[in-house]
Amino acid sequence: MEQNLTIFENNNIRRVYDEKSGKWYFSVVDIISILIEKDFQTSRKYWKVLKGRLNKEDDGQLVTKCYQLKMLASDGKTYLTDSMDVESLLRLIQSVPSPKAEPIKLWLAKVGYERMQETIDPELSINRARKNWKNGGRSDKWIQQRMFGQETRNKLTDYWSNNEVREGKEFAILTNMIHQEWSDVSVKDHKSIKGLKKQNLRDHMSEAELIFTALAELSTRQIAETLESKGLEENKVPAKEGGKISKQARISLEKKTGKKVVTGNNYLLNK
Repeated sequence: MEQNLTIFENNNIRRVYDEKSGKWYFSVVDIISILIEKDFQTSRKYWKVLKGRLNKEDDGQLVTKCYQLKMLASDGKTYLTDSMDVESLLRLIQSVPSPKAEPIKLWLAKVGYERMQETIDPELSINRARKNWKNGGRSDKWIQQRMFGQETRNKLTDYWSNNEVREGKEFAILTNMIHQEWSDVSVKDHKSIKGLKKQNLRDHMSEAELIFTALAELSTRQIAETLESKGLEENKVPAKEGGKISKQARISLEKKTGKKVVTGNNYLLNK
């Protein structure tokens, strides 16, 4: 199964793609959170009550189509998460009074169609990402840097995957170590500075923040390749050293410009 995030109105939604069935399965709580416009814990409690009511109302037919799939949580760990495909979610949404119901139903239907198209032509997903960022107020220069940073990130995670670093918690530990080293703040604190909750931090970085993140991750991979680092503990060394290289460059730029690289600016107000 392929696991990643998708975005609805600046809200991250976790999802898993099942190659066998050709379907996306979305986190139910993430969808509920958007519908009731509440935080994760409140949404989880809401879903628990709703699930109990649905069990009684339709003999549990809809609830039986809810699957527990492993998804990455905000703490960097992977947990079994209640998930549904598009068809089941469209039925579930009818049970939640919300002004967001119709927009998210249309969005879900569109996501299902887009996945089929992207399977045929993967370039469509890249073009769609460009369009979404452009609509969110990003410049062409920012988009170019964001895509370069993603390519750099993918090469690093490929190295980790091929060298005994486990996806999920261990990826998160190393990522945070790199980030903490170059920026002097953790990923969590950086999101807090920008006023982000479930949103993707990198989608709200400035051009400078993206560049220094990419430099730190590129340096980390090249040092890891040189040292032939394997496993979590060995890869902590290049993570720290790679972050340090980017930190030195950041400090040098800040001294020249008198401006901080890490800022609270975000794109939350842009659509």
